Amino acid sequence: MAKKKSEEHSGADANDSDYNEEPNFEDPPNYVDNISDEGKLNNLLGDMLAQRPSEADGVESVVVVDNMPIVEPNRIEKLKSVINKLFSNCGEIVNVVYPVDDEGKTKGYAFMEYKHASQAEDAVQKLNNYRLDKNYTFAVNLFTDFQKYENIPEKWEPPTVQPFKVQSDLYNFINDPDAYDQYCVAAETAPNCVQVGFWQNMLPEPNELETRERFTDTFVKWSPLGTYVVTFHKPGVAIWGGSSFQKIQKFPHPGTQFVEFSPCESYLVTYGPTPTGQKIIIWDIRTGAEKRSFVADGMSVLSMFRWSHDDKFVARMGENSIHIYETPSFYLLDLKSIKIQGIRGFSWSPTDNVIAYWVEEQNQIPARVTLMEIPKKREIRNKNLFNVADCKLHWQKSGDYLCVKVDRYSKLKKDKKELDVKFLGMFYNFEIFHMREKEIPVDSVEIRELILAFAWEPIGNKFSIIHGEPNSSNVSFYEVNKGVKPSLVKRLEKKSCTHLFWSPRGQFIVMANLTMGTFEFVDTTNDYIISASPDHFRASEVEWDPTGRYVVTGVSSWKVKEDTGFNMYTFQGRIIKRTILKNFVQFLWRPRPPTLLGEDKQKEIKKNLKKYYPAFEQKDRLRLTRASKELLEKRSQLRETFMEYRNKRIAEWKDQKSRRVMLRGHIDTDNLETDEVDEEVVEFLVKEEITLLE
Repeated sequence: MAKKKSEEHSGADANDSDYNEEPNFEDPPNYVDNISDEGKLNNLLGDMLAQRPSEADGVESVVVVDNMPIVEPNRIEKLKSVINKLFSNCGEIVNVVYPVDDEGKTKGYAFMEYKHASQAEDAVQKLNNYRLDKNYTFAVNLFTDFQKYENIPEKWEPPTVQPFKVQSDLYNFINDPDAYDQYCVAAETAPNCVQVGFWQNMLPEPNELETRERFTDTFVKWSPLGTYVVTFHKPGVAIWGGSSFQKIQKFPHPGTQFVEFSPCESYLVTYGPTPTGQKIIIWDIRTGAEKRSFVADGMSVLSMFRWSHDDKFVARMGENSIHIYETPSFYLLDLKSIKIQGIRGFSWSPTDNVIAYWVEEQNQIPARVTLMEIPKKREIRNKNLFNVADCKLHWQKSGDYLCVKVDRYSKLKKDKKELDVKFLGMFYNFEIFHMREKEIPVDSVEIRELILAFAWEPIGNKFSIIHGEPNSSNVSFYEVNKGVKPSLVKRLEKKSCTHLFWSPRGQFIVMANLTMGTFEFVDTTNDYIISASPDHFRASEVEWDPTGRYVVTGVSSWKVKEDTGFNMYTFQGRIIKRTILKNFVQFLWRPRPPTLLGEDKQKEIKKNLKKYYPAFEQKDRLRLTRASKELLEKRSQLRETFMEYRNKRIAEWKDQKSRRVMLRGHIDTDNLETDEVDEEVVEFLVKEEITLLE
């Protein structure tokens, strides 16, 4: 063994002697080196070169601000103050560089370094395309973006075609051939847990489309055109749409209490409380991006923004001013507010970019109602008013008329010096502005009684008011015509109604008492006859469907805890359906977008409506036949089920005949035809209890 070991060591020593020779690194003869030095490095050290530092490393928190004003040396400090105040809202700035030329002027750009990279990204998101004034709009980019743009290939290649993704059809609800409307019903199943069911109002019975458990924490709301439905949750709100109501977008705003859509559904405004006041955020619905946010004093959930009909402008009222913002930038119109001393209220026209506002009386200067064109800010009409306590602005839906309800006080002067004035009481005026007529004439209607409610006919030229004592009031209907003072066409006396609900198509109106739950259906084209007077005890809401064919009244659990549910009526007041639903919260018809037909086409259809009657009647007959057929099939199925059960029991009865004969003393009593029957009463003790009486 020792000999073998020594042999192994000697062999190893021999092998090691081969490595003692000096290696030869020279290229062989006739070798051509066609690999560049850079290629050699990439082949040998590619993994290490990929990790080498670049010029942009360490500057993720640096932003470049371009399109800045070029100013003289004596104005640089002022420019720095303005820029620093603006950009410091995004985070802490640790370093700022303003390059200057040989004369000391700025070069129109600057470099800003934030403490954290996330703050730099926030600055780019919020301040890129920020409009400093009429001449300068910032271009803000991350410093690291320049390296990305330097590596653009010289040869352009078309982008790769992406596979088509089928998106949800948000407008499928308006494609129903029979124009059936949809509605949603919400009911609370547990605290902060509301079930929402979506239905199609088909005949003879509605069709359930979708039911979602725990769909929202409080309630739901439709968008103005019916495209989306919004739900409320602790982290924020979400919007849903499509045939199966998929989630379209979510908006993080914790504690949101109230939302409103812009008229064209481009933007969503959320209102939620904060420790310092009410926070309002305006969102872009398509992208989900936050466009602008505000913090208002107080905790009111009432809307403070007013949208123009085309989503181009949104306005809010400030102290002695109106702030109008342009979309999509949400900068102030002309970068300044409209100063209006003593402004108390304003409202947009529903069809034109016209704002109506009113100003209170000040220092012997009368109150004033003004119409202003936007964006020109040109006043197109003024109306002075005296002895004004309050005003309310009511636009007709088609924008043809504006009614200003003026609460006035009457006073009596005891001497010419006006030192002693006695107030006699209140009276009311309706100032009617004819918006489509030349120079916008104004008519006045005076009412000496207390005004309880006012409502325009959505499509038409009538308006209605409730006036008088609350328990025994009168309902008056006025008609407005061109060149003629508004005329009283009908007065219904001694009515106990509190609210007025016009049909979306006009002509029909529901006079409701939402305290007692009584309703009266009136046809204004048929001598104002009351067609029906149904009751729905404790009903607190009234909802017309978009086509004006159905009316729903509801008793919500927000008001009472028992007998909650809803009733559905025709436009003439005939009851169709009564639904009792535990913890019922709300009933909402799904809105419809406006028709694409012009006025001439609509008039033609109304004129030739009788031509369409046979087709509609045939559909109704088919529907009834289909309903009758379904009913007969259902009855036939029930009869077959009953006969199957009956035959089964008869077979069991026959199988038990031998047992019956044996129990009856071997007498077959099944076929006895005699009327002589002996009745025997057998009594036996079932249970015995002993109770001790004290």
